Amino acid sequence: MASVTRRLLLQSRRSPSSVSSRSTPKYTCQWQRPLSTTPSRSARGEREDGAREPAAPAKPVLESTWANTPDKTKAQLQKLVEDLKQMDAGVVEDAVRKGKQGIPIASDFELDKDEDFDLVEDDPFRVKTGFWAEGEESMGPDEDYFGDDITSHGHGELQKHRELREYARLIAWELPLLSQLARPFEPPTASTPFRFRYTSYLGESHPAANKVVVEFSPSDLGLTPTQRSKLIKLSGPRYNPSSDLIKLSTEQFDTQTQNKRFLGETIQTLISEAKDATDTFEDVPFDFRHHKPKVRYEFPKEWVLTEERKKHLAEKRAEAARLQDSRKGNGQLIDGKTVIDTSLPFLEQAEPVLVEAPRRK
Repeated sequence: MASVTRRLLLQSRRSPSSVSSRSTPKYTCQWQRPLSTTPSRSARGEREDGAREPAAPAKPVLESTWANTPDKTKAQLQKLVEDLKQMDAGVVEDAVRKGKQGIPIASDFELDKDEDFDLVEDDPFRVKTGFWAEGEESMGPDEDYFGDDITSHGHGELQKHRELREYARLIAWELPLLSQLARPFEPPTASTPFRFRYTSYLGESHPAANKVVVEFSPSDLGLTPTQRSKLIKLSGPRYNPSSDLIKLSTEQFDTQTQNKRFLGETIQTLISEAKDATDTFEDVPFDFRHHKPKVRYEFPKEWVLTEERKKHLAEKRAEAARLQDSRKGNGQLIDGKTVIDTSLPFLEQAEPVLVEAPRRK
């Protein structure tokens, strides 16, 4: 539906003067239902006596500056004629002789050879990869395949061979340099009773890489028997009575340093509580039900091969071999193959009898 301003403009065009001034209307407006009961007003206005004022003369339509006026067309043709006169006739003849489709109108472009007019196709590699191929060197078009290349499986084997050669170079040239970082082993002293263990995955990110484990013996902390017993009771299932070690571990923090600091604070708290003489836990019994010792079987001493036992076994085996040779020479040794070969022809071979299977009722 047209707006109110548009409808007012259409109403002004319906005036008698404007209709008479035009022979045939250019646009026809379809009748629309008014928006309100207020009568429409004419653009000419009304006098006090009720008569309508004469309509104002229509304004001329301004032509666009880009319209093809006769003066402008004439100026353009004149400019074209001047440009054609300035062109060298020799250039035109040479272009016609070479069969060029276009004639250069300027010498700044340096279009003097036939190769200058050849269209250069885009690199398929750059077109395929798009924006991400900018700045990358093109490998050129793929070589034609004439059936003289190895299969993809062969290329995979070559890749494995290259990896092996790379590791061989590392072993030959890089690994010997690690000896410069070697340090002699120093056994722990009484001042370092704690043994920390870390887990590394060779630079890879892993959830268990932050775990820290510490082991220590209550006997190495310089505690009294009462304090040592209290420390063992406070440790609970983390104490191993077979090895006399307390094992603590944590991985609740994001870094190994934080986990190690937490373990150190926990050990300090246990030692301070063990040295507290307010309650010695003497009435609390030891509870080692969490520990299940492994049964280690010892080799019987009777089975140990001494020199005397080795000599006795050698004599026994030699006697057994001598008795077997004597039986074989006297014909007393029973040979199963010989018995079958000699007794099989004398056995009566009964003919097979067909037996009828029972029928189902």
